[in-house]
Amino acid sequence: MISIENLKVEFSAKPLFEGASFVVNAKDRIALVGKNGAGKSTLLKIISGLQQPTDGRVSVPQDTQVGYLPQVMVLADDTTVADEARKAFADVAALKQRVAELERQMGERTDYETDDYMALVERYTQAHERYLMMGAESQEAALERTLVGLGFRREDFGRPTSEFSGGWRMRIELAKILLQRPDVLLLDEPTNHLDIESIQWLEQFLATSPSAVMLVSHDRAFINNVCNRTLEISCGHIIDYKVKYDEYVVLRRERREQQQRAYENQQKEMADMRQFIERFRYQATKAVQVQQKIKQLEKMVPIEIDEVDTSALHLKFPPCLRSGDYPVICDEVGKRYGEHTVFSGVNLTIKRGEKVAFVGKNGEGKTTLVKCIMNEIPFDGLLKIGHNVQIGYFAQNQAQLLDESLTVFQTIDNVAKGDIRLKIRDLLGAFMFGGEASDKKVKVLSGGERSRLAMIKLLLEPVNLLILDEPTNHLDMASKDVLKEAVKAFDGTAIVVSHDREFLDGLVTKVYEFGGGKVREHLGGIYDFLRSRQVTELNQLGEVTSNKANEANKPHESKPDYAQHKEQQRRLRKAERAVEESERKINDMEQRLKELDQLLMDPEKASDMVLVTEYTTTKRALDEEVERWEKLSEELEELTN
Repeated sequence: MISIENLKVEFSAKPLFEGASFVVNAKDRIALVGKNGAGKSTLLKIISGLQQPTDGRVSVPQDTQVGYLPQVMVLADDTTVADEARKAFADVAALKQRVAELERQMGERTDYETDDYMALVERYTQAHERYLMMGAESQEAALERTLVGLGFRREDFGRPTSEFSGGWRMRIELAKILLQRPDVLLLDEPTNHLDIESIQWLEQFLATSPSAVMLVSHDRAFINNVCNRTLEISCGHIIDYKVKYDEYVVLRRERREQQQRAYENQQKEMADMRQFIERFRYQATKAVQVQQKIKQLEKMVPIEIDEVDTSALHLKFPPCLRSGDYPVICDEVGKRYGEHTVFSGVNLTIKRGEKVAFVGKNGEGKTTLVKCIMNEIPFDGLLKIGHNVQIGYFAQNQAQLLDESLTVFQTIDNVAKGDIRLKIRDLLGAFMFGGEASDKKVKVLSGGERSRLAMIKLLLEPVNLLILDEPTNHLDMASKDVLKEAVKAFDGTAIVVSHDREFLDGLVTKVYEFGGGKVREHLGGIYDFLRSRQVTELNQLGEVTSNKANEANKPHESKPDYAQHKEQQRRLRKAERAVEESERKINDMEQRLKELDQLLMDPEKASDMVLVTEYTTTKRALDEEVERWEKLSEELEELTN
């Protein structure tokens, strides 16, 4: 569908990446990954036609429509939500005229057998299919479905867009792009302003969409659920892994191990050559061999090893006072603005040491209850903060409270205490402030950079109740892992307001769901909560239980002894054949791995992606087959006994 050939991008004469070649096919779901600054957003802009590469070519077929959602855009404020979304259908009238024109041309032609006529028919077919797909009769239904899916209420449709925050207006832009139904969707951090339910809706939409998708996201669960292919920008090159993100992580680690071995072999070979040259440089009898070694050495291309982030730290919050047994108790807490009730009758008790999540659609009161806990706004009911509670609060506007006259390093140096003072540079690197970035003044930082800096500062403050409001919006995956590990190891109590399922998974043990003016408690982790919600919505729990009970109460018909014996023998023979077949596969794969090991010992072939991919794929298949053989052997043993 879209072909990228030998793409090269330079900034200040330094290549961001070069020699990039790949194809975006129909139905591809591609995750674009790499370190911050590797060029992910730049690549999306080039494919969308908004930026030109230094060299190379991007080939987009004439009839292919590309939809692009950038991280930041200038948004219009001169219309309502629904009218702004309807702008997505502006090209339907033009498409209708094009279909009519092509139809007229076909009616006037009689050269039915010519290639030119067949090309005209093909153009008409494509245009007509697109028009049917974007048919005017289904536009309003699609508009309502999309806006509701992205979190808008029907009563919001007539409200001016100027009444909404930047995050909500970004949702309108996303809705417009989805409603256009382009052939290729390019999405740069689409989940940053979505809640969990909207992210799940977007996952389902993309899964059933006929469009090809290429996206940049730091939401690991989202890209795992959406994407089936991973493009990594690393060492100035683009490596294509035709697998999901989780599988890519394994392949990437194995690939680096192969690179490391090849690099070490090459370094040894080069050292041996240099030693030979130095030893026999002035011996006439060895002159020819010395010259051959010199030429070989000059021709050798050094093996590159992908950069590995070694800055990740095991952080721990500084020690603090022990709080009371119940840091937060809410008794019939409510909050209203005029006639609008945000929530009422909230009863919750958070124990010391608990990690809990506040989830729900935006606007349902998560941040409002946090502000009540912080005593920033008045409320109804009783809200008690426990004895000796010291609150550390990361809010959406936390970045605005930083001292703009300080550098990044000074900001952290002022709050760091103990051994962590020796690791400030590493800590800053883990949150993407490595190298010269640590010497920047706070006043020149972007909003995302300020948020990350505020998060680092909070990590170093002695608190025993941690409240994090959307802490992961501006963090990459490595930084999120650092933060998650620190919060898990935190001795105190934590309240996390987040839509990031991967971040919450394994971190929280209780979920408070905000919706419909109520707050409901769910015991267990985030995926326990999501599974329980699906069963409740489908109303299948009783039905499933009933069906299982009916099955259990059915009488079992007994077979004659001869028939049972015959069936037993048939199953035994089948199990024996399965074990033999599995053993044959294991033997073949082990033999192939030995062959590949020999090939990859050759430095010239060590970076051959075909061989590396075959090695890692075969190794993974061997591990799976060994597990299968063990299960089959156990089944055979049970049948034999």
